[in-house]
Amino acid sequence: MKSIETNGDTIKIVNQLLLPHTTEWIDINTIEDAHDAIKSMKASPAIASLAALSFASHLSRALKSSQRPDFLSSTDALKANVEPILSFLYTARPTAVNLGAATRRLTRTLNTAISEGKDVRAVAEELIAEGKAVADEDVGRNKEMSRHGGEWLIEQVKARGGSGEGLNVLTVCNTGSLATSGYGTALGLITYLHETGKLNKAYYTQTAPYHQGSRLTALELQTLKIPSVMICDTMVGSLFQHHDIHAVVVGADRIVRNGDTANKIGTYNAAVLAARHKIPFIVIGPVSTVDLDVTDGTGIPIEHRPLVEACIVRGALYPFSVNAQGQKEQAAVMITPEGLDGIYNPSFDVTPAELISAIVTEKGVAVKKEGESVFDLSGVV
Repeated sequence: MKSIETNGDTIKIVNQLLLPHTTEWIDINTIEDAHDAIKSMKASPAIASLAALSFASHLSRALKSSQRPDFLSSTDALKANVEPILSFLYTARPTAVNLGAATRRLTRTLNTAISEGKDVRAVAEELIAEGKAVADEDVGRNKEMSRHGGEWLIEQVKARGGSGEGLNVLTVCNTGSLATSGYGTALGLITYLHETGKLNKAYYTQTAPYHQGSRLTALELQTLKIPSVMICDTMVGSLFQHHDIHAVVVGADRIVRNGDTANKIGTYNAAVLAARHKIPFIVIGPVSTVDLDVTDGTGIPIEHRPLVEACIVRGALYPFSVNAQGQKEQAAVMITPEGLDGIYNPSFDVTPAELISAIVTEKGVAVKKEGESVFDLSGVV
């Protein structure tokens, strides 16, 4: 499944707010379009790729324009134009470190090209190529980290006396192709286990209030024909009590120096329960999600979403009815009293390193040393 399509300078994304019942493609024509799609959750969480691609398209269209804009008159003018754009894109979802990593990477490309004395066209072309590379590199590294994590889990199960087959794995939120440029991170690990014949079932939480699990992960697993079971967020403890779960595997929006990890709200709950039941808890994400500049989880900014979003569910009307275009009718429904003001709605929580069994990137698997509660991530970044 794809969440982003490009054709030259044209970018389209799937409006993830309408999935799984309606597949609507949205044109991203401007930097403002990209910012809105990221901030409004129409694109989530393949946000670094979208930001970088929209930035590349902005410059490519400018180079091809018959009336070349003033910001291409000199490298100083180009720098003055693009730096605020990159800063603006980052403000759309500041908790997600890969978005910041992408904008910083593009800023480094800009400054290096200017320092090497390249002319304004050459600098712009380097930025375009780098922006496209941010998205293109995603699929390969996702497959690498999925293989690393899958093989590590199999070995852990065998070390406990298991066969390493028939594995049951729980995940949170959506971390598959819809969340990345392809294959996925945590859901990529599950896909790897399925492809290698080691998976029995994938379990996934609904992941309220946006229900990325029940809407997006469900759709991906169904499309891939991977045996799966959906649970409500509040059912994790019951699942662990009554079923043999071999691991919890989640993605990451930011992994800091000691291994503390920010991920979709509800991840910390699953980690606490996994520790209680001695179930391995695996965090998987690309090197770009690792932020060594932040010492521990207290330094991670946590995005709080608009309060009304916790009061509303969106989906298809049931029993189903279709509109004039043959699409299922959808609606947003308020499930709380009107005017409720006592609402707590963080989009992420932080799982302490002490609850995490392994952190996986495309460079390998990090585990804690015996008796330590924090990670040394130097080998996987």
